[in-house]
Amino acid sequence: MTDRRKNVLLIVVDQWRGDCLSALGHPCLRTPNIDALCAEGVTFRNHFTQAVPCGPGRASLLTGMYMMNHRAVQNTIPLDSRHTNLAFEARKLGYDPALVGYTTTTPDPRTAAFDDPRFTVLGDVMDGWRPVGAFEPRQQAYFGWVAQQGYALPEERWDIWLPQDRTPEDIGAVRKPSRIPAELSDTTWFTERALSYLKGHTDQPWLLHLGYYRPHPPFIAPAPYHDMYDPADVPAPVRGETWQGEAAQHPLLAFYLDDVKRKAFFQNGEGPVRDMDDEEVRVMRATYYGLMSEIDDQLGRVFDYLKASGQWDDTLIVFTCDHGEQLGDHYLLGKMGYFQESYRIPMIVRDPSPDADAARGRIVDRFTETVDCMPTILDWLDAPSPRQVDGHSLLPFCRGETPADWRTEAHYEFDFRDLFYSKPESALGIDMDDCALTVLHGERYKYVHFTTLPPLLFDLQNDPGELRNLADDPGHREVMLDCAQKLLTRRMRHAERTLTHYAASPDGLIVR
Repeated sequence: MTDRRKNVLLIVVDQWRGDCLSALGHPCLRTPNIDALCAEGVTFRNHFTQAVPCGPGRASLLTGMYMMNHRAVQNTIPLDSRHTNLAFEARKLGYDPALVGYTTTTPDPRTAAFDDPRFTVLGDVMDGWRPVGAFEPRQQAYFGWVAQQGYALPEERWDIWLPQDRTPEDIGAVRKPSRIPAELSDTTWFTERALSYLKGHTDQPWLLHLGYYRPHPPFIAPAPYHDMYDPADVPAPVRGETWQGEAAQHPLLAFYLDDVKRKAFFQNGEGPVRDMDDEEVRVMRATYYGLMSEIDDQLGRVFDYLKASGQWDDTLIVFTCDHGEQLGDHYLLGKMGYFQESYRIPMIVRDPSPDADAARGRIVDRFTETVDCMPTILDWLDAPSPRQVDGHSLLPFCRGETPADWRTEAHYEFDFRDLFYSKPESALGIDMDDCALTVLHGERYKYVHFTTLPPLLFDLQNDPGELRNLADDPGHREVMLDCAQKLLTRRMRHAERTLTHYAASPDGLIVR
């Protein structure tokens, strides 16, 4: 790596499960460009987002804070303007951080007018970023580009994601291509925006957030990706014998099994997700993998440009995600609740410096979290992390080290208060501020603590599918107590502390 510049490419995909990496042993996924990135970087096997869905997960990713501290607990819930973020910190270093994609951020209402249009959408771009290809709000820029290419958009423009040759029997997952061709897909559009930015930004170091909407629903892929995978080759879902049996595990799970509908995941969807049989789930998973392969092909274009332009060895590359996807496990689709499929996500870091040469291709099994992303990037830019940051730099792992005091569990949270698209609060008859769960996910046990609802305990060694709740088993009371104490300690240790290292003194303000 030369001394002339340091670039950062932060790739943030959407709804990509952490087990969907060939480097981690996925049985059929084909992503040669991401595989090559794993071979040149470090892959983190047990990497978890801090929260779902997009808004809180991305808030943790870009502020380095646990959800319990940033409190943007759901999509549409504002992010406190007093928190800094990766973009603001990069600006202090002379960067003009660019964004392709989205952050699903609602602004602080104390710093914006109540009739600000940003309060009428699911989310907008987080302050500090320079949008150079924004998908939010309402995907106007993408649909405008499609129309500019000469494609006649339907009256309902989202119908481009309906299957070709749709029949009345097509009420969910089908092995048909989308109406929009691959050369006009949103994945292609994101890549075009990124390459336009990179090719025009050659005079100074850059930091680019490159977001992709996929493999987020709707679960339909353009040709040829729609039938790239044979449904017979994909893994079967992990779930109990019946959805009714799963529903008995917990009231919150019972609510989602009643509430989640195909329509949220397929433009042609009808009926509840719980009614999807194994065959339909396999068809959907094959499409999901096809969307991943499409991203991989497009990332190959970006990587090829960085190599051809001589910037590959000046660029830190981070590949990660906002949250996972149930993908039919436990009769669910989407991201919600407490199962690990919603929270475990990919994390690959390619450090181009010679210090990282000995660790290339390494797979790290230690628990890492979304809050580690921001301090990793700042560390590589030789900048300190702000006091608010709850995570730690991953660069030691990239250089062959394992920090002695590294965390021994992962932590994640979910706030399920009523919003316009889901009403568990009302259905369960609990107060808005009681709609919270927090998880301690260790090597052996996983403990789920609710504010008012019953807790859960899973033995991940003997029950990796999380099908048997041991919380009421007297033989596991000590385990429950130990997990609860660890969660309390974690919350005490990471309570919001932005100003707690300042102190007044007879000599004036001191910083410890």
